[in-house]
Formats: sequence, structure tokens, C-alpha cells
Amino acid sequence: MAYFDNAATTFPKPSCVYDGIDNFNRNLAVNVNRGQYEQSMKAGQIVDETRSLLLKLFNAEGSHKVIFTPSATISLNMILQGLDLYNCKNVYITPFEHNAVLRPLNYLKDNYNFNVIELAVNKEKMEYDLEAIKYQFQDNNPNLVIISHASNVCGITAPIKEIFDMAKKYNSTTVTDMAQSCGLIDVDLKEVQADFVVFAGHKTLYSMQGIGGFLIKNGCKLEPVLYGGTGVQSALPKQPSSLPEKYEIGSPNTPAIASLYYSLNWLLGLKKGQVREVEQKNRTKLYNLLSKYDNIKMYGVAKDSVGIISCTFEGLSPDNVGNILAKHNVAVRTGLHCSPNAHKFLGTFPAGTVRFSISYFTTDEDFAELEKALDFIEENS
Repeated sequence: MAYFDNAATTFPKPSCVYDGIDNFNRNLAVNVNRGQYEQSMKAGQIVDETRSLLLKLFNAEGSHKVIFTPSATISLNMILQGLDLYNCKNVYITPFEHNAVLRPLNYLKDNYNFNVIELAVNKEKMEYDLEAIKYQFQDNNPNLVIISHASNVCGITAPIKEIFDMAKKYNSTTVTDMAQSCGLIDVDLKEVQADFVVFAGHKTLYSMQGIGGFLIKNGCKLEPVLYGGTGVQSALPKQPSSLPEKYEIGSPNTPAIASLYYSLNWLLGLKKGQVREVEQKNRTKLYNLLSKYDNIKMYGVAKDSVGIISCTFEGLSPDNVGNILAKHNVAVRTGLHCSPNAHKFLGTFPAGTVRFSISYFTTDEDFAELEKALDFIEENS
């Protein structure tokens, strides 16, 4: 399979992740914080070390805590539903938010009656308009700013440092969804004023499905929205106030956390910026290949972008193209990609696009297979 669906889930993973998770499943896949026996203690140590590795990745030791959840979607729900929104008037989002942000906000908007405002983006240049955003904030002071760091539709990245710096002048709460960029783009939380940073292990962190989470800045208030057993302080009738127990309930997915442990060790063992450098080379290959075909139109191509390009094919619906590519053993994603506002911004709503997304492990053989399939589509359209 020529795999160009890495924005959904990176595939393959580093071999150390496969080897590590196999060994973990055979020897240590037990509950943590629920027993004093050796395997439970060793599994707990891996969980603790995974938190430390995430803090190291973000240079956030001492400033943030790591909360594990099953996914970025659940993380965003926990954050948005756990914030105090009673006095919230203006919520800013990007035009590229995932339904993991849009749907909770639409639910909460009915209860709290706040305004949802899109941050200004120059459509011609495909870049955030910082000057216009400054005036947006002046006219309607931000209470909550939520930014998808990298779009899962077109790959455009947001200047979160500059936008959050402006937002903090109004004491705004700041949230960034780094599902498509965590581990790929360096973010130093000593410099970026992010209260909450959401990650998905199975994307650019190169671990398995079933592990996500968020970093919460020390001192941020967030009410839990899920309640249950934590393995500690079981006599308390209410949820513990200590972190991470306040937000982590039930049996943790220790195999998935272990996969993140192995992938983080792999990422941090590489030369700084190496994954980004390789990914950008593969993105350039993808862009150059798609540019060869007159029947393909690309959307939202930005200078600052991760390895995602969305296209339409003349005379064919995205779903038809996806079916043809699948028959040629090429994997892509078609449709709206759970980000309808992005397609409205790009002019590809409601049919959506064919999304190609590469990774660190995309090979020349993958590109050769894709080229054969694109030649077939051009010749038979």
C-alpha cells in the first residue's frame, strides 16, 4: 500500500514502537496505581517517564502538568466543558477547526450565549493576518482563544506565539490543538503562552491509537467532567483535587501509553528538527508531483505548512477519486475531514477534497505508486 493518509494516522510507526509494545503487552500490560507487585510498579514507571518525556519535548518542566486521555477529541471536550464560561463573551477560533472543537462549542454556545469569532486569515497569501487580529481583539476582547496549530485539511500552521501574546493582554484563556503538529514542530512552552496544549499520540508523535491528552499550565482552573476511580484516595466521595488524578479516571490504556513512551524516545533521540526536515522534503515531492497534472487543483497551499495537501480532480468527485486510488493500492482521505469550516473557507464545501498527507516514512516507492495511479486517472478522465 502506498500510504498517503498520515493526517488520519501516521503509518508505519518506528520499528522500536512495534517491538516495544509487543514486549510490553507480553510482560507489563497490567494496571498501574492498583497494585504493589513488580509488573504494576514497572508499568507505572513507564507512565511517569512518558509524562516526563512530553514535558521535555515542550520544555515545560515546572510550568505544566500532563493529563492522559484516550484521544485529542476527548481532551478538547474535557477542556471546553470544564472551563468556567459564565462570563465568557467572545471565543476566537481559526477557520480550520476540527469538529472536536466546533461541536463542543456549538453545544456550549446554546447554554452560555457567547460569540464565536474566526481569526483573520489572508486567503490570497494563506497566512494569518496578525494586524487584523490585533484589531479584532481590540474591538471584541477575547475571553477564550482556541487555535488549531496545523490544519488537518490544508496543513497551514498558525503563529500561536504571536496570537497568544496578544490574547494574554486581555487575560484570555489560550488553547492550542496540536494533533497535527506535536512532535513535528517545536513549541517551547517557556515562550508560548498556552494554557492548554492538546496532543494525539497516533499522528505526528508516531505512537499507537488510544492515547492522547493535554498539558495544563499550573494554576489554570478546570473542573472535571468525568468522575470515577483513580486507584488512589478511594475513600474520597468526590474526585481528588491532585493532578493527574483529578482528570484521569478508570484503568489507563497502558499499552498505548507505552507506545508513546517508545515513540518519544525515538523522536527525542533524533537530531533536532530531523523529522520536520524529512517531512518537508516529502511534502515538496508531493507538491511537485501533483503540480504535473492539469486535471488536479490544489487548495490552501501555504508557505508555512505541514505535510498535507488537499485537491480536487476535474470531472470527478473526491469519493470517486478515492475509490480509484484505492483500487490502485493508494490510501488517501476524501470528503470534509471533520473540518467543514475549513472547506467553506477554501471553497470546497460541501463535497470536500482528496487529501494527501505524507510522513517521515513516506518512500520513493510510495510516490512511484501514486504517480502511476494519477497517470491512470488523467488518461481515463
